[in-house]
Amino acid sequence: MRQAMSEALSASDFFARAGAAFTLEVPAGINDPNVIPKRGDHDVDPVMQAIAQVRPIRPAAVLVPIVDRGEPTVLLTQRAAHLPDHPGQISFPGGKIDAGDESPLAAALREAEEEIGLDRAHVHPIGYLDLYMTTLGYRIVPTVARIEPGFSLTLNTKEVDDTFEVPLAFLMEAKNTQRHSREWKGMTRHYYAIPFGERYIWGVTAGILKNLYDRIYMT
Repeated sequence: MRQAMSEALSASDFFARAGAAFTLEVPAGINDPNVIPKRGDHDVDPVMQAIAQVRPIRPAAVLVPIVDRGEPTVLLTQRAAHLPDHPGQISFPGGKIDAGDESPLAAALREAEEEIGLDRAHVHPIGYLDLYMTTLGYRIVPTVARIEPGFSLTLNTKEVDDTFEVPLAFLMEAKNTQRHSREWKGMTRHYYAIPFGERYIWGVTAGILKNLYDRIYMT
């Protein structure tokens, strides 16, 4: 049953639900080709699962930073326009899990520091969302965290052009998550999108936010 979104959760209620729903137990399948993640680009486009399964597995982690303001927000980044992959797209701080990372959480914290200068002293991890598989073979562990206000950011301009915050209530309003499509390598690809003013949140980022919505608001 879908909760009525007119009954927006307070920050304390949201974080309480998240704390009850998520753990820091690493999701199964992050490196196992025999395990197909239940969430991913194939949520809205089943053919993408077949494409992803023939790609090398690329373990990755992102931070889903929820800022604990009076009205909670989600901190997002805009990738640098000069990057060869996904230039200018809206994303979470994150990247591949390196051999030296003790866990997906460690990778997400490291990447957030490297990309946007987010001091981990302001980051209070809550737990992992479902493993998310992309068409290119990435298996992403989204790490939900409460962010204390008062932080300052220093952007690594080699990777990030901008950061911005979006009200959590907007992102968790079901009607704001749409299904869009575009041509990709000779085929029509379907994906989630959340337009926000001049920003266009889509693809993996929108898919992870949809997973957050499902885990918190679907009962």
